[in-house]
Amino acid sequence: MSWANEVMSNTRWTIADLPWDQFNPMKVDADLLAVAKAASLVEYNARDYARYLSNVFSGDAEFQQSMKSWAEEEVQHGAALGQWAERADPEFNFAKASARYSAGFRVDLNAQTSIRGSQVGELIARCIVETGTSSYYTALADATAEPVLKAICRNIAADELRHYKLFYGYLKRYLSRDAINRLQRIKIGLARIGESEDDELAYAYFAANAPAGAVYDHNTYTTIYAAQAYRFYRRHHVERVVAMVFKACGLKPHTVWQGIANRVAWQLLRVRHVRAMRKAA
Repeated sequence: MSWANEVMSNTRWTIADLPWDQFNPMKVDADLLAVAKAASLVEYNARDYARYLSNVFSGDAEFQQSMKSWAEEEVQHGAALGQWAERADPEFNFAKASARYSAGFRVDLNAQTSIRGSQVGELIARCIVETGTSSYYTALADATAEPVLKAICRNIAADELRHYKLFYGYLKRYLSRDAINRLQRIKIGLARIGESEDDELAYAYFAANAPAGAVYDHNTYTTIYAAQAYRFYRRHHVERVVAMVFKACGLKPHTVWQGIANRVAWQLLRVRHVRAMRKAA
């Protein structure tokens, strides 16, 4: 068994394993429900990302096989969140929302090279994504009092941490072939962090929560999503993100520079949340 297969086989859970009998509608938070609906669509769309990544790494059969396993775990995340959301809101139809999302937001499935400029750049970006999602679902798990959602988010957070290890392992392999300097790695990491306000999440929020006939506006739904999602982060969640980003960018963790980055990242998130709350009011 390869190291990649070992990473992906460490923990397995299924939707049937979740404590559905403990579902408590009285403990459903409206903001958590809205962002969980949006997250379900992004996660469920993972097969498109796997196809894109397989194109970018067309000569690496092992990586392509890993992406198939990765995508199926991500799809399960979306399905679990979708089923929970349908219980929490009987008017929500996960299949229809997913179709709406797919119709309005598409990954470039024809791309043959990475939009990051290199395979190494792509792997750094994927590490950043998995860092963010692991911390995000940890924050949601900590915030919710609803037992089933808490279990789902904890499971997803653990999966995303394994996915980070998967992409980081490939990153180390590709760096031995196509090394880039630390500054380039930092630029790629910061660029991917900046894309957290692109259409992927904003359109997912729209597709999951906007009424039929509503017109999508990027700024509007980015603001609404940020106002709701950012409130669940606590400082330790942000510090976890910074530590994992430092590692992906080739920086030493647990240094004075990480301490500075922790404070800056936390303040930036708070400022963005306050601004989004004011604009959404």
